[in-house]
Amino acid sequence: MKIGIYGQFYHKNSGIYIQQLLETLDENDVEVVIEKNFLELINLHDEIDKSYSHFSTFEELDTSYDLFFSIGGDGTILKTITYVRDLGIPIAGINTGRLGFLATIQKEEIKDSIDLILNKKYYLSPRSLVTVDTIPATKEFGVLNFAMNEIAVSRRNTTSMITVNTSLNDEFLTSYWADGLIVATPTGSTGYSLSCGGPVMMPEAESMVLTPIAPHNLNARPLVIPENQEIKLQISSREDTYLVSLDSRIHTLPNETTVIIKKAPFKINMVVLQNDSFLKTLRKKMLWGEDKRN
Repeated sequence: MKIGIYGQFYHKNSGIYIQQLLETLDENDVEVVIEKNFLELINLHDEIDKSYSHFSTFEELDTSYDLFFSIGGDGTILKTITYVRDLGIPIAGINTGRLGFLATIQKEEIKDSIDLILNKKYYLSPRSLVTVDTIPATKEFGVLNFAMNEIAVSRRNTTSMITVNTSLNDEFLTSYWADGLIVATPTGSTGYSLSCGGPVMMPEAESMVLTPIAPHNLNARPLVIPENQEIKLQISSREDTYLVSLDSRIHTLPNETTVIIKKAPFKINMVVLQNDSFLKTLRKKMLWGEDKRN
């Protein structure tokens, strides 16, 4: 079995859990390959007797990997997908951060969780992504023109709102006068979109949601649309440019650039343990079903 490991940060007191992960994998004769920068962080903070192989770019990965561990929070998983991309390698998120809808394996349960994974006691939850193109074409996004949570357009550092003229499959929908507009996947519905009043969607929902950011026109409400819709956004504002974010990656485009968003041609496979589920995570993170009267 071959497993890749990626992390962005070395959280305080996380060394013991990383060590536990590596020891458990080693005990089970798993081939481990660690992202180069993260391996350097591990070596800086811990004494590791074993020497590990490393990878630096997407080009160094292939379908020989059985699994990928993302160590951190949901943001780390969003960075992990920029390595995995369309290779179909399942991703398991180990949560060493705080709130995690994607990183559902708790650091205190690493050993038991790894045992479940090595014994194939998990299932895969395919997650849809969205891609962005522009008219005229731009090299701003490069090959990382996709997002698993959301693509959002927003105003720059100004108090003036922007107008987002929005069309679905070339039919005009409306003009949002707001700080911006979020186009979220079902996975992203529990992220930025949720904080702006958007609905929660099940991961398997074949939909996207358009959620305005602080709209001035009060009749603007989040809109759930089929995932096969092509969304076209044209921006006008007092500034010459506006921002486009793909998950946590931010780019600047001139106002005359039209943004086109649609479903990506590939999905990301998230690992879910057999004793876990999206609804269980939702109840836990949102504190649903708890009686607050006591």
